[in-house]
Amino acid sequence: MKIALAQINPTVGDIKANSLKIKQTIARARLDQVELVIFSELSLLGYPPKDLLLKPQFIQDNLTALKNLAAECTDIAALIGYADIQNDSVGKGLHNAAALLYQGKIQARYNKQLLPTYDVFDELRYFTPAESQQVIDFKGKRFGLTICEDIWQISDQHARRLYQKNPFADLADENIDLVINISASPFVIDKNIFRQKLFSEQCRKYNLPLLYVNQVGGNDELVFDGSSCAFSAHGELLAQAKDFAEDLLIIDLDDMAASRVETISTQIASVNKALVLGLADYVKKCRFKSVVLGLSGGIDSAVTAALAVEALGADKVIGVAMPSRYSSDHSVTDADSLARNLGIKIIHIPIEKAHAAMEETLAEAFAGTAPGVTEENIQARTRGNILMSLSNKFGHLLLTTGNKSELAVGYCTMYGDMAGGLAVISDVPKQMVYALARYINRNGQLIPESTITKPPSAELRPDQTDQDSLPPYEQLDDILQRYVEQEQSLGEIVAAGYDAKIVLQVARLVDRNEYKRKQAAPGLKVTSRAFGFGRRMPIAQNYQPYL
Repeated sequence: MKIALAQINPTVGDIKANSLKIKQTIARARLDQVELVIFSELSLLGYPPKDLLLKPQFIQDNLTALKNLAAECTDIAALIGYADIQNDSVGKGLHNAAALLYQGKIQARYNKQLLPTYDVFDELRYFTPAESQQVIDFKGKRFGLTICEDIWQISDQHARRLYQKNPFADLADENIDLVINISASPFVIDKNIFRQKLFSEQCRKYNLPLLYVNQVGGNDELVFDGSSCAFSAHGELLAQAKDFAEDLLIIDLDDMAASRVETISTQIASVNKALVLGLADYVKKCRFKSVVLGLSGGIDSAVTAALAVEALGADKVIGVAMPSRYSSDHSVTDADSLARNLGIKIIHIPIEKAHAAMEETLAEAFAGTAPGVTEENIQARTRGNILMSLSNKFGHLLLTTGNKSELAVGYCTMYGDMAGGLAVISDVPKQMVYALARYINRNGQLIPESTITKPPSAELRPDQTDQDSLPPYEQLDDILQRYVEQEQSLGEIVAAGYDAKIVLQVARLVDRNEYKRKQAAPGLKVTSRAFGFGRRMPIAQNYQPYL
């Protein structure tokens, strides 16, 4: 039997376009004599649909589309993810479901059992969990159906069980031929390595082969890497689809070892791919045609610009150099060199007149006070105003260029460098930004060497560098990783070798700047815990961690 793993890039809420994509994929699989096409979790709706699921018409539209797709499946079967209405009087009223379409109708349905509520997931807000697994008989084979979290229960990789049930283990008692899992599993750096270890372990433990189909593409802050695959009952990887691209991986159950195995990106290469795909899809799915960003000559704006060119093409990217009285000569020349290397248009708009005008306007109100951070921020807000004006006038999406290290400690200006529609590298720590720059330059010097080697600076006062206000980034990034992602206590971080005064300073900066992050542009998630809807910290709170 030939089965196709259909790794598609749906748009959240666009049921019509998603249905057409599914229909076209089924037609393509039919040409290859495929008997069953498997699509990803909620493939009809796109994942995550969030509060669109609260709209009754949205649910009805998805059910109508499912029925229409069933009429297309006469000589070929399809397994499609959708939202089903829960018939019981108690519960949320919906199931995260999969339907087997064949012979012109819905032959079987399965509802997801394990509903995640951690990190970026909030499925119990919308769905009621199923009580039992579903086995389908199809052309002499018995398939056990699961949806994403259903097979993430027991693992040597997990330190803690999250659920009482284990659907994979339950299926092992059902005399089935293989397990099918349809997923919408977001990208995190090296998550695919963890994922494959988990799948291999599960298959060996229960002596069952697995077919895994994952969504691909960017939806708001989340990027899905695809990487659909198949494992033998011995835990061997037998088939591997492309990462970060749509793909149709065909598997012959009678000769699974002959399946295609693509190479999967890891480490910084995978982060680069994730950011490029997330940016491209955000622009496309939000219906923008081009982007604009400030070019300071620094590493962050250079990396953001290079990612934008890879995602959209040089003709869709506009850079803006906005030198001030404190800008060094190399800031402008590095910005010009970058624009020339990338082939993008650059506009020069000096901010001295606007800066001076604001100082004059505020002179009476500020009389008797010493210049400080407020005056520095006027420059950042002047630049933000210019960029937003260009965005507004010409319909460009404004990209912010701040990194995770800066966002974590509030080393950024509200309504200044934080102004924009998408924060491309806001989940990329500063040290990783440098790694991305080196990766971008792997085949040639796109980002000027001086941009990479000079000390980072916001250039808001004479001879300013970031390390005037912050610990060295190699220290800061590790402290932040421990405090934000691992939730280590201050004592644990100090025990790892860091100065107690610095650790306390960083923790307080993180906690006190939540109000800034709540007003930041959405950012693309690439680490295990990003600032965004997966990290839900209160703003008005006064918990003070101590040593």
